[in-house]
Amino acid sequence: MKVFKNLNLNGKITDIVCDGGIITSVGKTDEKGVDLGGRKVYPGLIDIHTHGIGGFDTMDAVPEKTAPLYAACGTTTFYPTTMTASHGDIVRAISVDTAVRGATIEGFHLEGPYINKKYCGAQNTEYIKDPDAAEFAGFDNVKIVTLAPELDGAEEYIKKSSAVICVGHTAADYATVCAAAEAGLKCVTHTFNAMPPLHHREPAVVGAAYDKGLYVQVICDGVHVHPAVIRMLYKLFGAGKMILISDSMRATLLPDGEYDLGGQKTIVKNKIARTETGALAGSTSTLFDCVKHAVEFGIPERDAFKMASETPAKMMGLKKGVLKAGYACDFIALDGNGDIAAVVIGGETVKGDIK
Repeated sequence: MKVFKNLNLNGKITDIVCDGGIITSVGKTDEKGVDLGGRKVYPGLIDIHTHGIGGFDTMDAVPEKTAPLYAACGTTTFYPTTMTASHGDIVRAISVDTAVRGATIEGFHLEGPYINKKYCGAQNTEYIKDPDAAEFAGFDNVKIVTLAPELDGAEEYIKKSSAVICVGHTAADYATVCAAAEAGLKCVTHTFNAMPPLHHREPAVVGAAYDKGLYVQVICDGVHVHPAVIRMLYKLFGAGKMILISDSMRATLLPDGEYDLGGQKTIVKNKIARTETGALAGSTSTLFDCVKHAVEFGIPERDAFKMASETPAKMMGLKKGVLKAGYACDFIALDGNGDIAAVVIGGETVKGDIK
């Protein structure tokens, strides 16, 4: 049993007791434990869309290298995200042992290869193909798939897949996305990026997402989407349907320079990653950075954290993202400046001065 005392949860000083990595109670207790000294705490962050960090990429198949780095940045759960690549390279990336130290890996996110070449972004067009429901059917650890629903075979794929299906890198119109939602589509990948824009006569992906109640991911790094549009999404979808993602690539936490992303050269300048043709190539922000940006853009702090914890957990069916009995004892504690003072995963301190 682990006891964390005197933490500030939703403005109230309380204690958290956990056993076996699961919270058993929240409330003041006479049990002795670790004193957090009144620090503000939030549930651990959950990144459902991230390619890499600290010089490593999902396609490198080295989760033992990335998981501790994510944990140190407040991301306690993540879904390593692949790139559009050869079948063999994707299989290699998703076949690794995910029982590693650091942030918990709940499964993989396949971003491609079932996308539209017109909106490929930084993806490698050589390996783009139509959806094949049998191709990765044997991999139960594939929990999220981003695809373009206008492609041949997409509707069948959506209906047959056990993964959460997201629309992204797509040229789909409003009607196509609505039909895909009726088939089981649940989410929009990096909303507004790599898709037709919202137009008053052609509402496209975003209009369909609103009408069909889809979840919407957004890269809240201050580069991919303008702050005014972040605020608009928040007003339209609310903290219960909007999910903050990092879409981070291997240059995250590292200096400007040249990097590889999915076998393509990527140039990072002023912390902005682009391909040689100028297309944005993921972000160099952590999910915690994105939460802080959201607050800077005018979103209430509690909702900003919710969109990076409770909301993605709910979409993925995880007992995480909320600090209450029966949920994972994953949380971050903030210092007086609002930065990360400590990170706890499964009731164990992985970063900070609490023991």
